[in-house]
Amino acid sequence: MSKVLGYRRPYFDTQPAHLYPGYRSTIKRAPSKPLIHLPHTISEVTGPLFGPADIGPNDHDLTAQHEGAPIGERIVVSGRVLDENSKPVANALIEMWQANSAGRYRHDIDDHDAPLDPNFTGVGRVLTGADGAYRFITIKPAAYPWRNHYNAWRPAHLHFSLFGLGLVQRLVTQMYFPGDPLLPYDPMYNSIPNEKARERLISHFDWERTIPDIALAYRFDMVLRGREDTPMETTRS
Repeated sequence: MSKVLGYRRPYFDTQPAHLYPGYRSTIKRAPSKPLIHLPHTISEVTGPLFGPADIGPNDHDLTAQHEGAPIGERIVVSGRVLDENSKPVANALIEMWQANSAGRYRHDIDDHDAPLDPNFTGVGRVLTGADGAYRFITIKPAAYPWRNHYNAWRPAHLHFSLFGLGLVQRLVTQMYFPGDPLLPYDPMYNSIPNEKARERLISHFDWERTIPDIALAYRFDMVLRGREDTPMETTRS
């Protein structure tokens, strides 16, 4: 009989708690017993491989995916994907999704009483370059209510999904904007025990990459492992 291995959470307290009562849905979704490690087969860890053929010409520019221009403040979001030794992670597929400038997702279950933008889908994807760099052009999202508690509002944020060699090698995180007054009240953000780790989810204003007369820019690097790793979602939706 093969040995069952228990799964241990990453160290350094940089990752969000599975169970954080302030974030109500974790009460139902958090595991009540130690996680079990399930070894992957060779097909799961070696593919499918992602390449340029998986990226459309406007996938990186969420403001140019429709006939008309979307409503809202244009922004540039860029950065690098790095490993624990600060080495770039090349050819990683990054998917990004977000609410629009009124705080609404283009999704069937989003019933927020805010308008949809016919010229904004809110989804993009890129591959990292040899230097681990990525870049999106998009619209700054708005905050929105989420009914977790009384007067609950989610801070403006972007969702990022990073794929490794295949579908099972996937990490998901969120990026916030500097100076957001909602961050101290957000249970998702505050479920991360380490203060410095929480702050790594906040992007930095990037003057050098602003587009004159068009868009402000923000930098958001993502580190996959180690003491400086980026907090990744566990029981988030």
